[in-house]
Formats: sequence, C-alpha cells, structure tokens
Amino acid sequence: QVQLVESGGGLVQPGGSLRLSCAASEFISDYYGIGWFRQAPGKEREGIFCITNHGSTWYVDSVEGRFTISRDNAQKTVYLQMNNLKPEDTAVYFCAASPDYCSGDAADFNHWGQGTQVTVSS
Repeated sequence: QVQLVESGGGLVQPGGSLRLSCAASEFISDYYGIGWFRQAPGKEREGIFCITNHGSTWYVDSVEGRFTISRDNAQKTVYLQMNNLKPEDTAVYFCAASPDYCSGDAADFNHWGQGTQVTVSS
C-alpha cells in the first residue's frame, strides 16, 4: 500500500506563495490520479487539483490561475505550486492517490497522506 507524505505547508502572508510536495513510497505512475484536497475548520474536505499519469489535470475554479500541479515520476513526488494565496486558502492540505480516477471527489481516492497545514494571514 502506497504511503503518501505531504510537506511544504506553513504560514504565509496574503499574496505569497508556497509549494507543497507529496512524496510517495512507490512509483506514482502506478496510480491513475494523484489529487490535492484541503479541509478548513468546520468545512468538508474539498478537492482542488488532480493530475493523471498521462499529465491531464482537473482543478476547481477557485484556484484557476493561482495554483499549478506537476509530477516527477522519477522522484515519486507530486507538487502543488500555490501563488497569490488568500486567507480563504487556509486549510489542511492532503494529497491522495487513486488507481482509477482523477477528480475532486474524495470517495474516488483510497490512499491518503496525513496533511500539511497552510495558513494565510497577515
């Protein structure tokens, strides 16, 4: 079973940037979709970005033009570059792997990391 470890979270001012990493214990090319989700206090987990093993992507409208996703199969890592961060981006960010799907639906993913906190505040 693949193990996923997120890193790169932290405290950043509005307008700042962070790059999150999702490091996998085995080759991510074995999984169809690697997704990024986030969960703010008192809110449901939200899918924000996903990348397939062919490089196709899905993302939610609220991050368009600000976030990008990339994958390094050799390094077994998927990255989420987050620019122009806003206070409403504050959440715990999770990565997840799916053998069959690439979507914003958490139910499609069966392997999850522990999450990394992102706080956007002045």
